[in-house]
Amino acid sequence: MIFETERLILRPWEETDAESLYEYAKDDRIGPIAGWPVHTSVENSREIIKTVLSAPETYAICLKEDNRAIGSVGLMVGEQSNIGLPETEGEIGYWIGVPFWGQGLVPEAVREIIRYAFTDKHLETLWCGYFEGNDKSRRVQEKCGFTYHHTDKDIHWKVMDDIRTEHISRLTKNEWDKAL
Repeated sequence: MIFETERLILRPWEETDAESLYEYAKDDRIGPIAGWPVHTSVENSREIIKTVLSAPETYAICLKEDNRAIGSVGLMVGEQSNIGLPETEGEIGYWIGVPFWGQGLVPEAVREIIRYAFTDKHLETLWCGYFEGNDKSRRVQEKCGFTYHHTDKDIHWKVMDDIRTEHISRLTKNEWDKAL
């Protein structure tokens, strides 16, 4: 599936995106705070595309002007989520390359995934998490209508093999409908 917004194309990741992915994912300001390791090579990024970013409902965030991958947004429904949800609920995750911070591109992508989740997938509730200190991610969630729900302290994050605090926010279909 491919989505279009005012400035973006959200499309499935392709192996040919490996160089672009590496360009942004090698920056240590992105992966670690989002919960994944810095990419070490183009080949490492290609492997991540094959093993992680090829998951259902995971999309490359691309500018319409060149269709080049600059970030990622995904919807994980039910058991696919990191927080163990029923099949009527989903979790949204996202990141974008540092040169694109502060332009409102992630909220634009997330709003489209919210629309899709509620109108096409008929989900009842969406969740987002952010790790302690990731204020940019918290702001995206606030801009998109998510509200704080709870905090999980001292969780073992397997991908990074460390202990973290994660703040979880929620948006229900009813809340989203009222905001339209």
